[in-house]
Amino acid sequence: MGILKQIKPTKEEELFVNKNAEKFLCKIKKKLKNAKAVIGGSFAKNTWLSGNYDVDIFVKFNYRMYKDKDISRELGKILGNFKKKILHGSRDYFQINQGDISFEIVPVLDVKNYKQALNVTDISPLHSEFVKKHSNKKMQDEIRIAKQFLKANDLYGAESYIRGFSGYLTELLIINYKTFQNMLKNASKWPDSIVIDIKKHYKNPEDALGRINWAKQGPLLMIDPVQKNRNVAAALSREKFDAFKKLVSQYVKNPDEAYFTKKDFELSELKDYTILEISPKNGKRDVVGAKLLKLFEFIKSKITEEGFNLIDSGWRFDKKTYFWYKVENEELELTKKHYGPLLIKKMHLKTFKEKWENYKVYKEKDRVYILIERKFPRFKNFLKNLTKEKIIKESLKKIRIL
Repeated sequence: MGILKQIKPTKEEELFVNKNAEKFLCKIKKKLKNAKAVIGGSFAKNTWLSGNYDVDIFVKFNYRMYKDKDISRELGKILGNFKKKILHGSRDYFQINQGDISFEIVPVLDVKNYKQALNVTDISPLHSEFVKKHSNKKMQDEIRIAKQFLKANDLYGAESYIRGFSGYLTELLIINYKTFQNMLKNASKWPDSIVIDIKKHYKNPEDALGRINWAKQGPLLMIDPVQKNRNVAAALSREKFDAFKKLVSQYVKNPDEAYFTKKDFELSELKDYTILEISPKNGKRDVVGAKLLKLFEFIKSKITEEGFNLIDSGWRFDKKTYFWYKVENEELELTKKHYGPLLIKKMHLKTFKEKWENYKVYKEKDRVYILIERKFPRFKNFLKNLTKEKIIKESLKKIRIL
């Protein structure tokens, strides 16, 4: 596949990253006692993409000695002299930039199996070991191709604002199906929900579904080969699962390397939409993204509540952030129904009539309503007013309608 030449790190890149990573590791190791530092993530598994110099390092603390201690705090002391940034997760971890390379140093307990783990991150080194053990160089290249396919089509990433395919999930899919093409061939035939159990931890799919927490289930149940009670695909949304299946079907019918190139975002394609340009506040990308998604959904709900028929909507979080909404009815009636209590709620009904004594009360089935003047019958005026609400203004640097 020609795309591999574009995404596979060159020998020069490998040499550059390995040399600098080893140099950085040596500095950390000198400060360690009863702990060891190892490279993790896609670099350890040799599944990283060209141009991506974000390196994960796990500092594995002796289980017996540190299981009752705050190992994030311990790691902070060890990294005392480094210029670092604290990142918040299930455990606090650290980011240190050295030239073009960004190191993320994660504290974990040195566990032998998932039963010892006291935190989800404790399992991560075991994931790296599994992928390294069950993939050869050819398979690692197949993983790279799969990652690029997902990245180019906005399906990659398990962050809460993306809810797509994580790196580990992508690696396991290729390990299960052996090649990218075989994965696509099978994925194009996936039913609405599917169970994949690489290590055959369970007798059958029904057994797996019965043993995994229902809240962690979804359209794809990928049994973690190193932790049989965990669904690796728990973050994957139905929307992204369906989008992936649709994309795969299109690609299988008409393979084209254009599917591996991220398409430029063009505002001109949204000429029938009302577009909001957003300037979010600074912060860690996944935290900012989660807040933006929450705000996007909030605006959607307000549009629907007001009575506008929302046909389509979407958002993009990149160098510039945009929300866009398309409604069927750009202008509503000048009045809207304001509903009161059920007819059988006599006391509430009396209070409602007293409050709205200057309005005519109408009956609709089993409840009452009045007609009140709509403040903003035009969609753009409604949206403009909505953006002035405190909850929106305080969560962003700036927001404006294009």
